[in-house]
Amino acid sequence: MNYERPAGAHHSEIEINRSRFICYIQPVNNRTEADSFISSIRQRHPKANHNCWSYIAGTPDDVHQWNASDDGEPKGTAGQPMLNVLRHNNIGNICAVVTRYFGGIKLGTGGLARAYSQAVQEALKELPTQLVVPMLDVALTAPYDLTGEVEQLISQFKLTHCERSFNAQLLITGKLATSLEAEFRQALTPYQ
Repeated sequence: MNYERPAGAHHSEIEINRSRFICYIQPVNNRTEADSFISSIRQRHPKANHNCWSYIAGTPDDVHQWNASDDGEPKGTAGQPMLNVLRHNNIGNICAVVTRYFGGIKLGTGGLARAYSQAVQEALKELPTQLVVPMLDVALTAPYDLTGEVEQLISQFKLTHCERSFNAQLLITGKLATSLEAEFRQALTPYQ
């Protein structure tokens, strides 16, 4: 499944009932990078009331790469609403931290959930993204008399990073979009 990821770091700020909500977004490749980014924001804002966060440290559909924290806000009012925004935008490899400076007016649990969600939504509106096309490694071995057909398949399925080795048989390695795997296997059936 193709998805979007941040093309770089980004931040935005909103004010709700005199409270400041600053949303920082960073591309991440794994949980360790996400945790490091969260720590850096905490260090940047040591006097903030809260540094709530959520991340999807891989593909959007890999629930094992999701995590969120309310960082002292009432349970379920910050991290999970932020994560829901990320999930519904089909975005992955992303970490969002919302830093809150309390303005003196309590928002209630519903108001907090809306505020943290809105902070992430506003940041995503201006976030530069790039398309991620998940790829898988493929290796094809074929007799030399099928070189023309193999080259046609490479072109048809847009294999990338192709390398050719000329041994007893032709060996081609490359990368294929995972979304084309079933169709590619079907196209190989006559040659097996």
